Amino acid sequence: MMKWQSLVVLMVLSLLLNGCFLTKIVSVPMRVGGAVVSIIPVAGNTAHDVIDEAADIVDEVPL
Repeated sequence: MMKWQSLVVLMVLSLLLNGCFLTKIVSVPMRVGGAVVSIIPVAGNTAHDVIDEAADIVDEVPL
């Protein structure tokens, strides 16, 4: 009986986790990587801006 209850709870939680959560799983590491890359003196800020724009696009994906 407990196995079915946990399965139902897991299914309900997976329905509640909409695309916003799923895109954050991808975009947050991209933003962290962009922040790390921005330390590079010459091309760091340019790379950070490109990565940040890509993360914004990922956030807008309709899931």
